[in-house]
Amino acid sequence: MTTPRAQTSYQVRFEWGAEGAEALASGVHAIVWVDELGDDAAPELGIEVVAGGVSSAAAVARWSLERQEQLGGRFVVGVVAAGARQADGSLRFAVEDLLGAGAVIDAIAETGIDHQSPEAAAAAAAYAGLRNATRHLVSASVSARELGGVQFDVTPVDAVQRIGGSPA
Repeated sequence: MTTPRAQTSYQVRFEWGAEGAEALASGVHAIVWVDELGDDAAPELGIEVVAGGVSSAAAVARWSLERQEQLGGRFVVGVVAAGARQADGSLRFAVEDLLGAGAVIDAIAETGIDHQSPEAAAAAAAYAGLRNATRHLVSASVSARELGGVQFDVTPVDAVQRIGGSPA
């Protein structure tokens, strides 16, 4: 049974955390897992999972378009912001993952794959509106401060890293 959370009407979907990835998994060809500063492993979903973020957004977008061409039809993708786990196990909003997911969604849209859920559109708009401040926002984020300060590298990466599952 599908639920509204699965966002089944859309080709590009967006969710938060492992729970969100699980909600999307049954209706997508692949998940793009965005964890910009953390080490939260992607959940095992039984479908292809690739890493994504600000530095790999263009590579993930090219990969998405290539997958669509291979399928000969619509490639449905879920972009999932990992978020940050708190001591009690609950999920905390992580601006770095929102911006990373938004960068991926924005880059995918630039390839013409742009039938986005409202959630995906909002993440892309957040990135588009803040793209020039991304390095500062991530470096000044709660997560970065918890890690003792980090330098956020936005150097483009040309390859897509598979972190789970295999192509359908």
